[in-house]
Amino acid sequence: MSIIVNVDVMMAKRKMSSQELAERIGITQANLSILKTGKAKAVRFSTLEAICKALDCQPGDILEYKK
Repeated sequence: MSIIVNVDVMMAKRKMSSQELAERIGITQANLSILKTGKAKAVRFSTLEAICKALDCQPGDILEYKK
């Protein structure tokens, strides 16, 4: 897949655990893991917005396109 998900990178920069982020954005740790590993087929804008709010970042910090 050419869309890279950098949630784990932003979590490390903000020193936030998976459990804490999952609780803040209202999803399960299992679903967060699927998103972090790039196995998700889609992400809701509301989820992306919640991630950006919790990590104080922009969508471009989370999602990246590579050829």
